Amino acid sequence: MLVPASRTNTSRLARITMWAGPYAGIVQMLVIGLAILSLSRIALVAWQWDRVQATGISAAMFVQGVRADLILLGYFSVLPLLLAPLLAHRRAAHFWKPAMGAWASFALVFIVFMELSSPQFIMQYDVRPNRLFVEYLAYPREVFATLWNGFRVALLAGVGFTVLLGAAIFQLLRRAARDMTMWPARRMLLVWPLLCVAAFMGVRSTTGHRPANPALFALTGDSMVNSLIINSSWSVLDAIGSMRKEAQSSEIYGAMPRERVLAEVKSAPWLRDARFTDPELPTLHRQQAAITRARPLNLVIVLQESLGATFVESLGGVPVTPELERLKGEGWWFEQLYATGTRSVRGIEAVVAGYAPTPARSVVKLSLAQQNFYTLAAGLGQQGYHTEFVYGGEAHFDNMRSFFTGNGFQKVVDIGDMQPAFVGSWGASDEDLFDKSLQRLKQLHAQDKPFFSLIFTSSNHEPFEFPDGKIALHEQPKQTVNNAVKYADHALGNFIRAARQQDYWKDTVFLIVADHDNRVYGNALVPIKKFHIPGLILGADIQPKRIAAIASQIDLAPTLLSLLGVSSEHPMIGRDFVRDSTTPGRALLQFNNYFTWLEGSSATILRPGQAPLAGRYDAASGVLDPTLGKPDQAVVDKAMAHVMLPSLLYRERRYRLAR
Repeated sequence: MLVPASRTNTSRLARITMWAGPYAGIVQMLVIGLAILSLSRIALVAWQWDRVQATGISAAMFVQGVRADLILLGYFSVLPLLLAPLLAHRRAAHFWKPAMGAWASFALVFIVFMELSSPQFIMQYDVRPNRLFVEYLAYPREVFATLWNGFRVALLAGVGFTVLLGAAIFQLLRRAARDMTMWPARRMLLVWPLLCVAAFMGVRSTTGHRPANPALFALTGDSMVNSLIINSSWSVLDAIGSMRKEAQSSEIYGAMPRERVLAEVKSAPWLRDARFTDPELPTLHRQQAAITRARPLNLVIVLQESLGATFVESLGGVPVTPELERLKGEGWWFEQLYATGTRSVRGIEAVVAGYAPTPARSVVKLSLAQQNFYTLAAGLGQQGYHTEFVYGGEAHFDNMRSFFTGNGFQKVVDIGDMQPAFVGSWGASDEDLFDKSLQRLKQLHAQDKPFFSLIFTSSNHEPFEFPDGKIALHEQPKQTVNNAVKYADHALGNFIRAARQQDYWKDTVFLIVADHDNRVYGNALVPIKKFHIPGLILGADIQPKRIAAIASQIDLAPTLLSLLGVSSEHPMIGRDFVRDSTTPGRALLQFNNYFTWLEGSSATILRPGQAPLAGRYDAASGVLDPTLGKPDQAVVDKAMAHVMLPSLLYRERRYRLAR
């Protein structure tokens, strides 16, 4: 039997989807996309099988995963469906066929790239690519240097596989598009509304009041496993959409009247008796320093990159910070200090501005906070301080230069002002940074005016590059996080020893604190243990003290003002530990779209589109049990108020000093 030549030359994919006529390209994209995403999910689940198996939802993961994949592919179907009435007929076939092939190829190559990027991202952040993936794209030089020096094999393999698979997909779809069957216009138009309804149902994916979102697929207490259920492309696209609406970000948890928000926040023990002096600035109040000084002290904050409790032996970590362990007996040591987030800019906004976290990006990067936004530099500048920021990399990274110079920092010193002996992907080594800082501090002291210097380290950042021969390595090979932390600790110890010999030591308060931990991971919905960070205040006349109460990074700035002897007005809602260091405290933690209020052993977790959870956190073991059911409403109200307030103040531009 002879087969017609036209059928012989038709690609197999085109023959299989011939029944779809001009809509065959959409069907091909759907089928191939589901195959790619399902295979990727199977591979990721196999890789993380121990954690997946522990949740007991392995079967549900794949069913719900297909649902999430249909949402993504439904989005990619929207554009061709909108154009179909105009182009999907025989007269425009010469344009429609290649356009469909190109669009489907673009969508599938994007999906392939995101899935191939997922393993390395999960290894770093314990979750699929999300908003961090997008934010880092704004700094291609730094990101490429990190990838090239620390993940070269993964980078080359990922790009290589993307190119090879992309080329294969393009050739497959190009041939299939060439052989696409075109229908009469009437038939095409009759089928079109049915496909539109199907795409709409696929994207919405629920008959509920609100369409499906990634939070709907949080089926377990392990956030990493939850992220495997969805796909990386949708996770990133949803993050981009959320970033566009970030001015109202905290509303994802629900609504609370403005008056109730303010009342709840002001009812905290350390704010209850405060005098709020300006109705236009609802949190602006006067803080009277608990220590009276004839002349205010200088302030130096050393913000340590990624130095979590993970690396501090006395806090239950790896013994790679001997210098910090030695220093902790010489000042105020915070035993239960928690970061507000998982990014450097989140730590900056908390430590330098006393600003509470939100699900949005840090205010360091938001447009309305680039001027007239409160920071310690802005407040101390009004008190006659010289203020400056010292960084071993390029200060424009993460928008730091813009935020700092617009909000009180009078000088920025970065790698362009240094002659470093060692330069890595992220800039000068910590030793070079501290050498420059010592030089600057000596010059500032000679000016005979109080000063505030923020020093931000970077050696403990992947790809963990630091000079040879400086430390006895903790392990082999050299470029590991434990070795990088030990080097950073070595540089810090040298810095403090050198500063102690200077005349300004007796007049200066030093804060050593982490911005966040190195990697935030774990099989908990919110890995609270990975938010635990060291904090130490020393210098001047600071006497040794252990602070056992739970503390947040937002408590550090009010505490420092009291130690400096600076009484002032400010909008910060944190706690002054000089005035009271024994009352039980609380911590505010933002992890992806989950906000946690930690008070004692009780953790209240707010979730977008879902009811809050009550959990019990054991600080000794670092285990969170989120199965306690419905939390106490009074605690939920406190958590809601504290996550709503910063968004409210940002949106209305009220987190500032009086004009």
